[in-house]
Amino acid sequence: MLQPIAANLWHLQHGFSALGIGVTARMTVVRFADGRLWLHSPVPLSAPVREQLAGLGEVAFIVAPNKVHHMFAGDAARAFPNAVLYGAPGLAQKRPGLRNMQTLTPEAPPAWAAEIDQVFAAGFPFANETVFYHKASRTVIMTDLCQWWTGDLNLPARLYAGVTGVRARLGVPRTIRAGVRDPAAFAASARKILAWPFDRAIVAHDSIVDSGAHAQVERAFACFTDKY
Repeated sequence: MLQPIAANLWHLQHGFSALGIGVTARMTVVRFADGRLWLHSPVPLSAPVREQLAGLGEVAFIVAPNKVHHMFAGDAARAFPNAVLYGAPGLAQKRPGLRNMQTLTPEAPPAWAAEIDQVFAAGFPFANETVFYHKASRTVIMTDLCQWWTGDLNLPARLYAGVTGVRARLGVPRTIRAGVRDPAAFAASARKILAWPFDRAIVAHDSIVDSGAHAQVERAFACFTDKY
């Protein structure tokens, strides 16, 4: 079931295995002032979770924030047919079955710009990730750019997190760094993200940094911002 993070902010984790690595992914839910709901990076939605969402408000927006986190976007769109589906640049070509999907742009759409800001992470074409900032809770919402694999992981997951540098603290995994094709553009995007006055960071994998997150994200992005 959805777990509260802050006022009008919830999350739900989904566990699965990828090549033997135990992984969790996170969906984040924001409720706007008018009661509409914004779903970021949907995970499988059981009937009780769908009921819980319906009790919180009307699901108005479903967001597939990058070209990797899209697996359950179609299921969410079918569960909430009145919601508008948004996807990462290039996702429409990857998933042509996601009909009527709007493509995320560098600017927040008017439908949520008053409550959520966004930055496109340039220079990382593999994912084309958009990062979001929920103004009311001072929370940055990322997907894969920063990660921190905590808790009781299976051995392959512990090894993977250690090798990629995200077991002990929040960081940009080495796998992500290797995929950046334009580090100067990526660094410029990171500086835009750091211009937000956030204190909390939510990432898909898998920790939530509830306080002091700005300094931790700044340290994570330093592998680019200190060089470019």
